[in-house]
Amino acid sequence: MFAGRNRLVTRVDWYRRRCFAEPAGEGGRAPRSGFASVRGRSFRLARAARDVLLGGDPPVRLTPRAATGLAVAREGHPHTVHHGRTLVARHTDGVVRRWTRAGPASPSPRPLSAVVVPHRWAKGQWIPLREHVVPASRRAAVAQVPSGLCLPEVDERTVRRRKFAQASPAGLAVATLAARTADLPHAGEVLAEPVRFVRLWGT
Repeated sequence: MFAGRNRLVTRVDWYRRRCFAEPAGEGGRAPRSGFASVRGRSFRLARAARDVLLGGDPPVRLTPRAATGLAVAREGHPHTVHHGRTLVARHTDGVVRRWTRAGPASPSPRPLSAVVVPHRWAKGQWIPLREHVVPASRRAAVAQVPSGLCLPEVDERTVRRRKFAQASPAGLAVATLAARTADLPHAGEVLAEPVRFVRLWGT
């Protein structure tokens, strides 16, 4: 994938560090790029993306296209990032999201069922909350979470897409994926972070 189009690699010159490719009419599905909700992004990488959205520039030389892309991303995500805390954004259509920007370290929704919408997990960038949630009810739900955080839920479709999924028992495959995608130490840190509630207008 290059410039939004599929490419076929025809030759790699390892000595000169060059890769030769040509446009390809067909190809596999490329992962979404940018600041989308990408599963598999580590906690450090997710928080680095948040820092960039908050105005920090990566320590590299940016091309004009990259600088323009960062400006557009920052302008389009003001309600998803905040210095030193996470945001709970309430939209005019009733949708409520807590933007954790924590990747796999987002806490599992199971212990927070009183305030978290079940079966609508957001791949680590935001948590879907119930419409009635307020600061007091969120604090009460967090206070009831046991000290030992549980592993995240795993979608059965994710299990089926894994290589050799049919060669292992379903329960073992789910448990393995949950253990591999969890980041319990950072999840506890995210759970304890200060939260600010904001209401969005016209969104």
